[in-house]
Amino acid sequence: MGTTQLESVPEPKYWHLKTVLTEALDSEFSVGEILPNERDLAARFGVARATLRQALEQLELEGRLQRRRGVGTTVAPPRVGVAVGSEQHTWPGAPGDAWQPVDCTAAVPPAAVAGFLDAAQDEQVHTVRRSRVTHGQPVAAELLYIPESSAPDLSAIDAPSGAARARAVLRELQRLGLEGREQAVELGSASAEDAKELDRLPGAPVLVVTTRFFAEGRTAAVSVATYRADTCRLTFGDSGGVEIHHDPERRAS
Repeated sequence: MGTTQLESVPEPKYWHLKTVLTEALDSEFSVGEILPNERDLAARFGVARATLRQALEQLELEGRLQRRRGVGTTVAPPRVGVAVGSEQHTWPGAPGDAWQPVDCTAAVPPAAVAGFLDAAQDEQVHTVRRSRVTHGQPVAAELLYIPESSAPDLSAIDAPSGAARARAVLRELQRLGLEGREQAVELGSASAEDAKELDRLPGAPVLVVTTRFFAEGRTAAVSVATYRADTCRLTFGDSGGVEIHHDPERRAS
């Protein structure tokens, strides 16, 4: 790697540095390769380490870099296409669902979720935790909140917790006639728990997809799914065929 100095530019220095780093990633590095340490990179480009960190954080947000525990900063592979909500009239857990149940507990939901469910203050609901893996790597974690009124016949089921309990709750939910759903997507940062499940660092960028499922004229369940923003390209609709590649020549070797 040679030495490159930044010239004065009207845009923020970290943004210009991001562009220069992107060119270096395309021409000098392969997917999975570890970048030099921050001190060496800052010296190469003639910037403060704070400026360098801003540029690296932006590249991570855009999915070009990954920070990995015990490894360092590596060049990220192309994003994985993940279909979200392609079947408009299918409950979670129905055949073909890519999510795997992990656990189910009774817990008080967050205030916003409780509002959707018309749950009373401190009212516990079934909280199903599920995970999603694509190409051998964790890409998403989900919390699915289901009030007792949506899964009323669980008293005779001898599965107090774990994946078996989660599957039982989902089977009961599927007895309702799904009338529709509504979804919202927003950018967020990984909590400590999300980071552990997704093999990321706390604070890493994530995409949060909130889904409300409607049955019998009310919100019957709420899903809050957290996707890795660095590796996932979410697709919506029946075909999920729209793909955008910012750099089709990007090396995968």
